[in-house]
Amino acid sequence: MRQLLFSRASPFLHQLSISPTGGENRKIFLLQRVAPFLWGHRNRITSLPGSSPCFPCTRYICSQVLLLKRLLVPSQRLHPLSHLSRLLTPPCSQRCSGAPRADRSGGRSPGTALTRFLPRQPRRAAGQPFPNRMTQWYQLQQLDSKFLEQVHQLYDDSFPMEIRQYLAQWLENQDWEHAANNVSFATVLFHDLLSQLDDQFSRFLIENNFLLQHNIRKSKRNLQDNFQEDPIHMAMIIYNCLKEERKILNSAQLSNQMEVGSIQNTVIGMLDKQKELDAKVKAVKNSVIDVEQDIKTLEDMQDEYDFKCKTLQNRELESNGVSQEEFKKEQMNLKKMFLSLDLKRKEVVNKIVQLLNTTEHTQSALINEELVEWKHRQQTACIGGPPNACLDQLQNWFTIVAESLQQVRQQLKKLEELEQKFTYDPDPITKNKQVLQDRTYSLFKQLIQSSFVVERQPCMPTHPQRPLVLKTGVQFTVKLRLLVKLQELNYNLKVKVLFDKDVSEKNSVKGFRKFNILGTNTKVMNMEESTNGSLAAEFRHLQLKEQKNAGSRTNEGPLIVTEELHSLSFETQLCQPGLVIDLETTSLPIVVISNVSQLPSGWASILWFNMLSTDPKNLSFFLNPPYAKWSKLSEVLSWQFSSVTKRGLNADQLNMLGEKLLGPTSGGSHDGLIPWTRFCKENINDKNFPFWLWIEGILELIKKHLLCLWNDGCIMGFISKEKERALLKDQSPGTFLLRFSESSREGAITFTWVEGSQNEPQFHSVEPYTKKELSAVTFPDIIRNYKVMAAENIPENPLRFLYPDIPKDNAFGKYYSRPKEAPEPMDLDGPKGNGYIKTELISVSEVHPSRLQSPENLLPMSPEEFDEVSRMVGPAEIDTVMCSAYST
Repeated sequence: MRQLLFSRASPFLHQLSISPTGGENRKIFLLQRVAPFLWGHRNRITSLPGSSPCFPCTRYICSQVLLLKRLLVPSQRLHPLSHLSRLLTPPCSQRCSGAPRADRSGGRSPGTALTRFLPRQPRRAAGQPFPNRMTQWYQLQQLDSKFLEQVHQLYDDSFPMEIRQYLAQWLENQDWEHAANNVSFATVLFHDLLSQLDDQFSRFLIENNFLLQHNIRKSKRNLQDNFQEDPIHMAMIIYNCLKEERKILNSAQLSNQMEVGSIQNTVIGMLDKQKELDAKVKAVKNSVIDVEQDIKTLEDMQDEYDFKCKTLQNRELESNGVSQEEFKKEQMNLKKMFLSLDLKRKEVVNKIVQLLNTTEHTQSALINEELVEWKHRQQTACIGGPPNACLDQLQNWFTIVAESLQQVRQQLKKLEELEQKFTYDPDPITKNKQVLQDRTYSLFKQLIQSSFVVERQPCMPTHPQRPLVLKTGVQFTVKLRLLVKLQELNYNLKVKVLFDKDVSEKNSVKGFRKFNILGTNTKVMNMEESTNGSLAAEFRHLQLKEQKNAGSRTNEGPLIVTEELHSLSFETQLCQPGLVIDLETTSLPIVVISNVSQLPSGWASILWFNMLSTDPKNLSFFLNPPYAKWSKLSEVLSWQFSSVTKRGLNADQLNMLGEKLLGPTSGGSHDGLIPWTRFCKENINDKNFPFWLWIEGILELIKKHLLCLWNDGCIMGFISKEKERALLKDQSPGTFLLRFSESSREGAITFTWVEGSQNEPQFHSVEPYTKKELSAVTFPDIIRNYKVMAAENIPENPLRFLYPDIPKDNAFGKYYSRPKEAPEPMDLDGPKGNGYIKTELISVSEVHPSRLQSPENLLPMSPEEFDEVSRMVGPAEIDTVMCSAYST
């Protein structure tokens, strides 16, 4: 026993006995680890017989624990390391057997060098254990909520999750399987666990965190009460928990293999495509550098040719002149130089042609593929889809190509200068310069015009998750960006915003509204507008005001207000020497409302358009809106939940919604077609509101009152009554589930529970709770305090397990407004009350009549009650009823 106890402490003792090179924080950490362990087992260690050389050292260190604890009291300053080392110096000159011996060279113990390279502990959040690398517990916390829910079910009050959190690495490093079969080892680990909790308590003491100190003391008392006499039981619980955790991890990995494989293929494809574009853009840049070098060579050749021509002419005019033979030789050399010059000019021109071909191909990929894909991702992100990728990479590509084209323009000017100095017939520069200039200008113009984009679509700051729906009189923001980042363009582009420019619907659609823009509608693009230094302009204070026409607006038009699509246009002009380019871009279609009650319908229009159309100028979209496939609409519906919470809709929930839209016989078919009117305008089934307004009401209810429960997966939500009963019928009595009401437009939630009976299980659903009730009492408190009663019955809570078998308090306990347990004595010292008895609101229902038919639910009558019944019912009838009741 002594050897086992000492073996667990020896690593800490060794690191404490070495020279103080590990840092003060590391030393104090080690003291905190070893002191509680040795102190907790001091009697066992010092009382066991033995003649080991390490025994005196162990006894000595144990005797110093009290003094060591003083050093850890936060009210006192930490003692110097030299003092700590003196306290921990063994009385014997021999090293402990559990510690490594010094090497033969007389140097320090190998552990000394090891301690020097121990990683410095990072700063921790209050109440968190010392960090570790990729523990099993850390990996579990990275899983999706559906797997985290399985983890929640593993832990209860017998072994709380907070201990698992605080002691994650230590728990995983112990052999709990062996402890579950060995009482001695289980006892050692039990006391070691208590020491670990003392260690954790010391940390909270240093951090002065009173609440966590209270929690850790309570956890320790619970462990002592439950496992002091049966440590094997604790070891079995921990072993099973760790084992189940590993199963959950494996299950998560298996379930994600298919998804991960497809994601990896997609990512690899994207990376390959990015590498391909990087290579193309780099090829353009390198080609420009090559052409630049060739033009310099051409210029040198032309200067040399010109110099020799003039030299020969001057010598010919001199009195002594040159000989005929020498003259012919010089002419032959000049002719060769001319031919080389002509070949070089043709080579340069051909290289520029090839460069422009490469540039055009690369530019086409950027504009027609990458930019189009980015705009499509932006549409998807606007309606709740995955966040759009950053524009920085696209801007980098656009800028390199633009700079290359600007260099080509300068190179063509240089060729033109060379042509003016010397030309001939047929001169390749003269023959091709205009075509090359026009083509370069056309490519540059196309690139610049395409690079003018709306980086952030119009959105009211008051509704950041509902972009493209604007209310009259409310400010909105919109941000423009030029993907070509050229320094000479900084503060040179003045952008003007226009509303419904060149929109034919203003005249062709009857009743189409017109609006004016209020606020500063011009802004200069600059690189200081964005944190990343891009060339941008952001309008922050724009408003819309409807133009009042003579007479009142009629409702005879084909479109309602929330089906009218409008657009914002943005114009600017790039002016450089010899270059004038008009730039224009438009926002995605917007819906303009005059009352916030129109926001849900307006958002439905934005969803439908961006789901089914990619043409931002198609403002007549709702004159004949296309049908939507359920496979696409279901994805968009899930986005509405995942964009405002941590959970989207699962397959079962979507199937229920699909049946609601397509009919019960469809089974939520992915190929089913849903018309716009069915989604947003027609009343669904026998209700007096359409499908989308029902979904919108539920979304608002979740955001304001049920967010935590939804994120935790406690709410099943969308489930038919038939499916609900099928799930509950085989469950334990008191099992319940949470679903959204199908009869409330503003959103409501209810719960249904099952009760056992002699024949068939009975199902009971409570009247749905709306935002009115949930604003007064939180839903977890409603579930906690819910009661049913009959006229003479005692109130009782029928809710026991959240489906499938999660104890109610485990699922909702952390959200209760106050703990169920009575306050501890220490809490009674708080401030006195105001003299009133505290009250709370609870939900009470009359018990269903079926419950009164079960004899086991009848309580004994008082004598007064029996006398009253006897006056109304004869003794013979009472005997008949009692005999029939108990005969079953």
